[in-house]
Amino acid sequence: MNTNALLSSLDTHFKLNPADARLLIVGLGATGYSAAQFLQKTPIKFAVIDSRSHPPLIDSLREQMPDVAVFCGGFDQSAFDVATHLLVSPGVSLNEKAIHKAMQAGVTVMSDIDLFACATDKPIIAITGSNGKSTVTTMLGDMGQAAGVKTAIGGNLGTPALDLLQQEADLYVLELSSFQLERTTALNAKAATVLNVTPDHLDRHDGMEGYAQEKQRIFRGDGAMILNADDPLVMVMQAEHRTTYSFSTEQNADFYLHRGEQDQLMFGQQALMNASELRLEGTHNIANALAALALGHAVGLDLTAMCKALAKFKGLAHRMQKVAEVKGVSWVNDSKATNIGACVAALQGYQHKVILIAGGDSKGADMQELVPAVQAKTKAVIVMGKDAELISAAIDGCVPVYFADNMKQAVAIAAEHAIAGDSVLLSPACASLDQYKSYADRGNKFAEAVLGLPTC
Repeated sequence: MNTNALLSSLDTHFKLNPADARLLIVGLGATGYSAAQFLQKTPIKFAVIDSRSHPPLIDSLREQMPDVAVFCGGFDQSAFDVATHLLVSPGVSLNEKAIHKAMQAGVTVMSDIDLFACATDKPIIAITGSNGKSTVTTMLGDMGQAAGVKTAIGGNLGTPALDLLQQEADLYVLELSSFQLERTTALNAKAATVLNVTPDHLDRHDGMEGYAQEKQRIFRGDGAMILNADDPLVMVMQAEHRTTYSFSTEQNADFYLHRGEQDQLMFGQQALMNASELRLEGTHNIANALAALALGHAVGLDLTAMCKALAKFKGLAHRMQKVAEVKGVSWVNDSKATNIGACVAALQGYQHKVILIAGGDSKGADMQELVPAVQAKTKAVIVMGKDAELISAAIDGCVPVYFADNMKQAVAIAAEHAIAGDSVLLSPACASLDQYKSYADRGNKFAEAVLGLPTC
């Protein structure tokens, strides 16, 4: 899209134009920096503000854009008072006092996704959900390439959306968080999905209802809706007069799992592939595959090519990633499961009972919600980290619970109790920062401990 078309779209959607607008980018993380780089190529006037005294990208911004005004060390109200538009990074709450005051004064709030939507006329697939969105986004990237379509993926996953425009793709696949969606109004994806809705980030949203409403914003526009038939909170989002595809692992749907002597992924009456061809662990990953197939079909990708891509897809690091099999015991790293819903989904994907390693910072979640899945799907739980006692108290003896001080000890305890044929699952249901640099660091420590186990 050329500059004139972009400016016309921005003016139509937001009254954002070079003559009258003064845009303030709030937050200088990866998203804010990508927005600044994008806007620098346009005649729109903008400045940048960050509450940190020295945000990580400030030196690069000042070097590349010396004429751009930058305010650091707090949210100076005077910078907000002169702005006509705010582009608020997803890491910054809209409840910040200065932002809230500007909104009350009629200042337009937008997102980098709005800029992206106005900057391209290529089809967009948009993906959100409490769990699975990174996996589905990556699956679709592989599917698009396998179908011969130049496909770029990003958004909440890795590359900021605006940076994807440099790739000149024919299809864009965006993972979007609730934080991105709550400030986005211009997106009209050709196909979009809410994979599932389980409790997460409730401290930033108005409870589950508010959280679900923010997720539902992904369906703005007139594109195809892909809905999880197994999630009632998703199914109520269905809109009349819209192309809709459903997916399910529990019942008949447009794309569904047929259970039999050979479990198969189906589209209507058409068998697409055997579930055993997938390299991923768990029924929830079959649901992810079905969602990806539905999304790809909605934008015209070839089903055979998509299935070939799925058969090669090995999954993402720290998401149901099989680390090793030691003495007949399968060790699985799901460290990315930083909330209860992700842990429950992982547990429900097993047909047999597992030994679960859980714990960390619960972020105030109600650990009672973990209990039904623990009772049904675990033979023992090993807890560690800040809220180990909280998890143990919730389980309250329904299965044996063991305490560990660190990951090496947790793995050792699991190895002591596991027998051939068992699976040991690291799926913490908690954030990692009480003991680790990140969920990736936690997963790496798990893998190191597992690979250090004696093999005979």
